[in-house]
Amino acid sequence: MKHLIKLLKLAKPYWKYLIISAISMLAITALNLLGPWLIRDLTGIITNIHKYPNARKMIINISLVLVFSYIARIVFQFLNSYLSHYAAWNLVAHMRVLVYDKLQQLSFRFFQDKQTGQLMSRVVNDTANFEVLIAHAVPDLFTNALILLGVALILFIINPVLAALSLIPIPFLVLSGTVFAKRILPNFREAQKALADLNADLQDNISGIREIQLFNKQQKELLKIKDKVFKHIQALLSALKLSAIFHPTVSFLSSVGTVIVVSIGGLMALSGKVPVQDIVGFILYLSMFYQPVTALSQVIENVQQALAGAERVFEILETESEIKEKPNAIELKNVKGKITFENVTFSYNKGLPVLKNIIFEVEPGQMVAFVGPTGVGKTTIMYLLNRFFDLDSGSIKIDDIDIRDVTLKSLHDNISMVMQDVFLFNGTVAQNIAYGKENATMDEIIQAAKIACAHDFIVNLPQGYDTYIGERGIKLSGGQKQRLAIARAVLKNAPILILDEATSSVDTETENEIQKAINNLAGTRTILIIAHRLSTVKKADKIIVLKDGEIVEMGTHEELFAKKGLYYHLCSVQLIDENSSLVGGE
Repeated sequence: MKHLIKLLKLAKPYWKYLIISAISMLAITALNLLGPWLIRDLTGIITNIHKYPNARKMIINISLVLVFSYIARIVFQFLNSYLSHYAAWNLVAHMRVLVYDKLQQLSFRFFQDKQTGQLMSRVVNDTANFEVLIAHAVPDLFTNALILLGVALILFIINPVLAALSLIPIPFLVLSGTVFAKRILPNFREAQKALADLNADLQDNISGIREIQLFNKQQKELLKIKDKVFKHIQALLSALKLSAIFHPTVSFLSSVGTVIVVSIGGLMALSGKVPVQDIVGFILYLSMFYQPVTALSQVIENVQQALAGAERVFEILETESEIKEKPNAIELKNVKGKITFENVTFSYNKGLPVLKNIIFEVEPGQMVAFVGPTGVGKTTIMYLLNRFFDLDSGSIKIDDIDIRDVTLKSLHDNISMVMQDVFLFNGTVAQNIAYGKENATMDEIIQAAKIACAHDFIVNLPQGYDTYIGERGIKLSGGQKQRLAIARAVLKNAPILILDEATSSVDTETENEIQKAINNLAGTRTILIIAHRLSTVKKADKIIVLKDGEIVEMGTHEELFAKKGLYYHLCSVQLIDENSSLVGGE
C-alpha cells in the first residue's frame, strides 16, 4: 500500500482528471443499476397488465429512459476512459523523467555494479505498469466497489432473504482472493527482474555486435539470450498459471450463489411469496453483483504486476547518492586553477585503498603529468578532483577551497575532461563538439577543432561538421573520436583541463600535432595529463610518478630522468619497446 500511496501523491497534478473520471464512474454505475430496475418494472407491467390502464404509455416512457441512459453512458464512458488514460500516461511520463533525473544525480559508485539494460528496464518497462494501475486497476476497483454496494442495497430492498442467501459465497471469494494476491506478487516480481536481465543482455550484445561477429560467438550469445527470454516467459507463466486456477474458482463460487438464489427464489415464486418481476429483477442484479467479485481477480493481477514494478522504481528513487552537496554550498567562481591534494586516501572497496596519503600542489597555469604503471590510481585522482567519489580521508582544494564546500555544478563548470574511453553522442560532429558550451558559434566550434587537429578530417567527411557520427561515434576511427573529445573540452574553455590518455588512439604524427596544440594552451589554464606515452609529458612543469597508489617521485622530466628511478625505468622500457626518441640527446 505504501507504494500505491506514493504513486497517488505523485499523481497529484492529474487529480482533477481522475476526479472527473471518478464522477463519470459514479454516473456509469448509476446508469448500470437503472437498467435492471426498469426491466423489473417492465416485467411487472406485462405480467399484471390489467392493473395498468396506461400500460402502453408507461412502456414507451421506460423505453425512452433506457435510450437516454444508454446515450448518457456513452458520454460518461468516454470521459472516464480518456481522462483516466490521460492522467495515467502523464504519470508514467512524469515517473520516467523522475527516475532518469535521479539516475543522473547518483554517484559513480552506484553504477559500478549496474547494467545499463537493467536501469533502462526500470525507466521504461517498470513505469509502464503504472498506466495499468491508474487507468484500469484503481478505477475498476472503485467502480466494482460501488456496483457491489449499490446492487447489495437494491437486492436487500427487493428481498432480504434472497439477498442474504446470495452472500454465502462471498467469504470464500475473499479468502481465495487473499491467497491469490500473496502467491502471485513474487511471480510478477521475478518476471520483472527477468525482463530487466533480458534487456541488460540485449543492450550489451547489440553494443558489442562487432566483437560477437569477430569471435564467432553468435550461437553462444543466441543461446544466452534464448535462456533469458524463456526465464522471463516462465516467470510470467507461473503467475498466469495461478490466474488460470483463480479465475475459474471465482466463477464457480459466483455460480453457486446464483444456483442458490434461482432454486430457492423459484420455489418462493411458485408458492406466491415473491412476485415474478422481483425474481427477474433479482436475477438481473445478481449477475451484476457477482461481476465485481469476479473482476476482482483481474484487478488483483493488475495491481500486483504494477506494484512489482513500483518496488523497483522506488528502489531507485529512494537511493541516497553518495555525493551530497552541503546545504550552504557555495559557487566556485573566478577560478585561477590552483589544485591542492592534502593527505588524500581513497578506496573503492573498504580496506583496499587505491590511493594512499597523496600530497601534491599544482599552481595556476601549470601543466602537470601523472605517470606510472597501469592501475596505480592516476585516473582515480582525476575522478576525485571531479568529485565523482568522495574521499576516505584528506581534502582536495581548488584555489584553496575544499571541493566538498562548493556546488557540484560550479565544480564541473570549471573542469574539462577528456577520458580515455571517449563517449560521443549520436548527433552531428558540430553538436558533439559544442556539447560543453551553450550557444557555441560555428566559428568557435571550428577553432576548437583546429586546436585539436580535427578540422582537416572533419571537412573531408560527407557533410563536414553536419555529418552524423552514429551511436558512440561508430562511424569514426578511435583517433578521430579522441580528437573530437579534445575539441569538445577545448571549446568548454574551463580553467582546468584534464587529459586522460587523450592521445592513446592517435598515430605519432597526429599525437605530435595534438601535443603542439596542448603546449599552445599551456599557461592559459591548468592542465593535468595522464599518459603512458611518456613523450607527451616531456614539457610538463611537473611530473608525478605513482606506484601502488602512492607518489614515489615528483619533478621535471630532466630531474626525474637523472634520478634513474621508476620514471627512468619507464622511459627506458618505452625506448626499447617503441623505439622512442624520448631520451635522444639526453
